[in-house]
Amino acid sequence: MALARYHAKRNFKVTPEPRGRVAAKDTQSRAYLIQKHAASHLHYDFRLELNGVLLSWAVPRGPSLDPADKRLAMHVEDHPLDYGKFEGIIPKGQYGGGTVMLWDHGTWNPVGDPQEGIKRGHLKFDLSGEKLKGQWALIKTRGNKFGGKGEPWLLIKDTDRYAKRGIDARIVEDRPNSVLSDRTVAQIAAAGEHEWHSNRSVKANVKAGAVEPSKLPGKKKSSKTGRSQTQVTAGKRASMPAVLAPLLATLVKTAPVSDDWLHEVKFDGYRMVSRLYKGKVGIFSRGGNDWTERLSAIAAEVKKLKAQSAWLDGEVCAINTDGWSDFQALQNALSEGEMANLVYFVFDLVYLNGFDLRKEPLERRKRLLQ
Repeated sequence: MALARYHAKRNFKVTPEPRGRVAAKDTQSRAYLIQKHAASHLHYDFRLELNGVLLSWAVPRGPSLDPADKRLAMHVEDHPLDYGKFEGIIPKGQYGGGTVMLWDHGTWNPVGDPQEGIKRGHLKFDLSGEKLKGQWALIKTRGNKFGGKGEPWLLIKDTDRYAKRGIDARIVEDRPNSVLSDRTVAQIAAAGEHEWHSNRSVKANVKAGAVEPSKLPGKKKSSKTGRSQTQVTAGKRASMPAVLAPLLATLVKTAPVSDDWLHEVKFDGYRMVSRLYKGKVGIFSRGGNDWTERLSAIAAEVKKLKAQSAWLDGEVCAINTDGWSDFQALQNALSEGEMANLVYFVFDLVYLNGFDLRKEPLERRKRLLQ
C-alpha cells in the first residue's frame, strides 16, 4: 500500500492530519501543493499528485525562481490527497509535530511520461500555482552525501519567462503567507489547540473558534485606488506626516533582560525611512536627504505594498556571499552605481492608512508590518 509508511508514522487519535486512502485514479487535473512546515526545522513539503497519492519531497530552503539554485529535496513517504486540504497544528510529540501552512497550490502537468521520469530520477513538469509557475525539474542525486533520512533529489527551476535571478528569485521570502487564509505560520500557531479546517470558509473557521477574528488580517477595498488595503484597528487617527525621523537606539552599559524587550539583528547599512502616499514613494536618510532616485528599484517595490499611505523604517544593505550585510560592499555598490541588488530590510511600521502608530507597542506594529 502506497500510504503504509504514512499511516505507520502517525497516531490519528491524536493528530488532526487526515488518515486518507489511495484514490482510485488521478484526478483530471493533477494537484500540486507546497506546505510550509515549522517542525523541528522549518522546511517546505513539495507534493505532486500521481497514482492516487501525493508524492512528497521535503525542501529545507524552499523553492527558488533562479535556475542556478539547486535546492535539496528529500524524497519522503507518500501522502493522501486529503492532505492537500490540511492547514493547522500537528501536536507536539507526534511525527512532524509543529505548524503546517498551505504555502502554494494549483495543478501540474508532466513533460513526458511521469512514471518513467520517476524511474529515471529525472522528472520534468509544468506548474500552474498561485506562486510557482512554469517549467521545473526534480532530479535524483547519487548517494546521500547530505545525511539524514530520505532519498535526495534536487528541485530546479527551468529557464523560462517565470524564472528570476538574484534577490528577485527569493519567492519564499517575498510571499511568506498562506494561500488559503493569508495567515503567517505564527498566526496559525497562535490559534493554539484550535484546528484550522481549510475546507471551511474563513467565516466558518472563525465561527467554529479556529482563530480569533482579531488575528485574521483584515482587508478592505480602497474606493480611490481599487487596491486591497490593510485595515488598522490600532493607533491614533492623524494626517500623513510630510517628514519623519527614524527612532534611534539609546546607548546603555548593559542589555535589558526582561520580557518587556525584543532583540533584533543589527544590520550594517544605511538607515532609511520610506513614505508611501497615493501611489507615490519617497525614500529618505535619517538626516532627511532624499534617496528616492538613487534607490529607484527599492522605491518600485515599496510602491507595490497594499497600502494607501504608510511610513516604513528600515536599513538598506548589500548582502555578501555568506548572507550577511556588508557595509564595504554597500559602499562599493553606491560608488559604482550598482543599486539594483541592494536589499531594504524593513523592521518598523510607524504610520498606516490614516493612523499614527508610534505610541503603539512594537509587537503590534510588527504584526501590522508583517
